[in-house]
Amino acid sequence: MPKAWIRERKNEFYYKKAKAENYRSRATYKLVQANEKYGFIKLRDVVVDLGAAPGGWIQAARKMTGRHGFVLGVDLKPIEPFPQNYVRTIVGDLTDPEIAEQILSFLPRKPDTVISDAAPNVTGVWEVDHALQIDLASKALDVVLQILRPNGSFFVKLFQGDLMNEFVQTVKGHFDEVKFVKPAASRAKSSEMYLLALGLKTKLE
Repeated sequence: MPKAWIRERKNEFYYKKAKAENYRSRATYKLVQANEKYGFIKLRDVVVDLGAAPGGWIQAARKMTGRHGFVLGVDLKPIEPFPQNYVRTIVGDLTDPEIAEQILSFLPRKPDTVISDAAPNVTGVWEVDHALQIDLASKALDVVLQILRPNGSFFVKLFQGDLMNEFVQTVKGHFDEVKFVKPAASRAKSSEMYLLALGLKTKLE
């Protein structure tokens, strides 16, 4: 890994802020900033975090939901556990047909919000990375449609590109309101952005 890149990252504001505030990832602030603006995670909510390693979003969601809420983190890699009994982590694969049932078995009830900062192993070839990210977001949406409560919310990372519009249209078919979100903690030069979908429609609509 180039030394200049490492130096730039370590000197970067949100990286240093995360270290100082004992967060596991600078990405924590992306969720914090989005929720401060839109309030889609509230006290006592049940939240599922897909692609949760190393756990920065779990830390943020835990504070938002409080001790009477519940947060479940899911990732292919084991996540260092949390001491709170209202925070759980499991190893799980979004492509596993049983994953939705597995997730629900750990929850006190259907989640109010599903969040996903999952990202592929980037290749450096933009078209490939964009396609991989949209595929991950689509798999997350498949899980969401199986586990999310009616009128619940979905917050997911996307990479801008040709395939994004079709995915957004699919999401709009399932939710009342869809917004693009670019938190300040997202690097300005990054094509990363987030989609916030509010109000899952019931299947009767």
